Amino acid sequence: MGRYILRRLVYIIPTLLGASIVVFLIVHLVPGDPARLMAGPDATLEDVALVRASLGLDRPLPVQYASWLERVFVGDLGISAQTHSPVTHELERTVPATLQLTLAAMVVMLVIGLGAGTFAGLRRNSIFDHFSMMGAMVGVCTPSFWLGLMLMQVFAVQLGWLPTTGIGGPDHLVLPAVSLGFQGAAIVARVMRSSMLEVMGMDYIRTARAKGLANATVVVRHAVKNALVPAITVIGLQFGGLLAGAVVTETVFAYPGLGWLLVQSIGFRDYPVIQGALLLLAVQFTLVNLVVDVLYAVVDPRVSYES
Repeated sequence: MGRYILRRLVYIIPTLLGASIVVFLIVHLVPGDPARLMAGPDATLEDVALVRASLGLDRPLPVQYASWLERVFVGDLGISAQTHSPVTHELERTVPATLQLTLAAMVVMLVIGLGAGTFAGLRRNSIFDHFSMMGAMVGVCTPSFWLGLMLMQVFAVQLGWLPTTGIGGPDHLVLPAVSLGFQGAAIVARVMRSSMLEVMGMDYIRTARAKGLANATVVVRHAVKNALVPAITVIGLQFGGLLAGAVVTETVFAYPGLGWLLVQSIGFRDYPVIQGALLLLAVQFTLVNLVVDVLYAVVDPRVSYES
């Protein structure tokens, strides 16, 4: 297992290198002149040229990329054009809030998704099965931003139970976490139900019951554990999707996290912050994929990476 993890970490290097090229090109090919925006509406052409030179935007793209990549390797992501502070400080300020929101949404996704999918698989064609799958279908088709606005209207504006925006105590996380994690919960529920239906028809389940094991033991120790194997892939992908979906959710709830910072930076054409935030998201996606592969071996003893 250790050699496999080390090998995967080595493979991450070319993946991140390719991601850095894509991030750099996307940012620099977007229409708009950040030098003109930073210089102000009353700036002369000479002022704009000075700002462009100070940012290094007057050099060819390959030279700009090589210079940026060299700084990234030493942990220097540049200086924010908007706040004039290091990009690393901006990320350190906003990433903990996004991770907090993502983990809360992950709890919502796992509790609702795994719970509904498991019970729907155990109670096939029951009322709970039909209603849960109907709810899952609605959840898959519901955009997170629309759900967030509806939750805000009901629980914050009309009932006054929860705050609408900002960051603070646990009550500030409820609405953003539910709106962010509900769609993922619907997807996990559908996958978990299908996996449970398949597992419950296996021979080893019938053998376990023939031995006289309690139904709860059969379900927890044999059925659910094996049904989790295909669900882990979906959960890992959905966790990466939560990180990306936080951009929309944080904007709707004015939640000061990484997504909110990215939106603000795009509006200001703050190239260093945009590049740093997108690169950090790429790193998180690759690490999530690694964790998912390792979890396969933890959940299913038949999976081995030593060979």
